Amino acid sequence: MPKVAREATNPRKPKLGQHFLQSEAAALRIVEALGDVSQETVLEIGPGRGAITELLARRARRLIAVELDRVLSAQLRMNFSLYPNVEIIEGDFLKIELDTVFGAKPGSVRTGLNFTPEPARVIGNLPYYITSDILLRLLENHRYFSTIVIMVQKEVADRLAASAGSRDYGLLSATAQLYGRVEQLFTLPPSAFNPQPKVQSSVVRITIKPRAEALRVPEAEFIAFLKLGFGQKRKTLWNNLKARYDEDTLRGALVKSGVKPAIRAEALTLERTAALFRALAQTGS
Repeated sequence: MPKVAREATNPRKPKLGQHFLQSEAAALRIVEALGDVSQETVLEIGPGRGAITELLARRARRLIAVELDRVLSAQLRMNFSLYPNVEIIEGDFLKIELDTVFGAKPGSVRTGLNFTPEPARVIGNLPYYITSDILLRLLENHRYFSTIVIMVQKEVADRLAASAGSRDYGLLSATAQLYGRVEQLFTLPPSAFNPQPKVQSSVVRITIKPRAEALRVPEAEFIAFLKLGFGQKRKTLWNNLKARYDEDTLRGALVKSGVKPAIRAEALTLERTAALFRALAQTGS
């Protein structure tokens, strides 16, 4: 296959909060964090100028790259036109229909059979201003994915990997860890990007392994419960939860689960939070 054309020496000014990866060594290290993708489908979010795309095009069985920028999408299509395994989708990842991208193709399965998608691996340099939105969409649609390797602001990476009881632990931490194992791999300096961001970026890997079943909680309801518990970070768990539960039910569930009323949500592990959730369901029924 031909080598992808290099970017012009005077590229147009970026928009949409883009910081393009320019370090070849960093790009290789990030791609290697995905593991062997020779027999895998890879979804790349925000390929930009194609630093990672170029490496993946030679390695992945199938590569789907989603780029919002119209001009960059056109450039990517031209650069990778001779790669039959590469598909460039121009669009907003938050709005594209994942069922259409990863779901069953017409005629590919017999009518009446349940279709189980082959999990894809995800890679992306996420725009800082919508990092959480993209990540939450990936997690909510976890049935489509097996591994997620993303570049995010270091502060966000710290939150994703934080342990219960630490300063950085919050709703994003609990949600990510409900869906998989989070690893903070390495940090990249601003010089790895063009233009250089004012903050450091970290690469995080999430290996999808949903825990709702093991915790004996229904996924959607438990996510709603986490949002309620973390609703106002400075408030105690009691004060956050009493907005939905009456005091007698709440008091009984706290006693049953061994959780103190004055504790805050960030001090509880997922296991203890799930125990409180189950106690509330039993006490309120």
